[in-house]
Amino acid sequence: MTELSPAAQAVLDTMYEVNMDFDGENATLAAAALEAAADQVVPPALEEEWRDRNQALPLTKMVEIRLKLLAIAAELKAQ
Repeated sequence: MTELSPAAQAVLDTMYEVNMDFDGENATLAAAALEAAADQVVPPALEEEWRDRNQALPLTKMVEIRLKLLAIAAELKAQ
């Protein structure tokens, strides 16, 4: 098993605290939750709008948060 980033490890640690029967192979569940959260921060359609033409600071920050959440989710899926 590869070493996780601190953010991804924190997600898995929390999953274990909440559900002691949590199977480490179910990191996909944690990844799905993060992807859903990312979609709430910035819906995919708005992300495309930002990339195309809108560089407004608040939306830029939301997209940065979305990308960080999706990176953690991708790391968990690779487990």
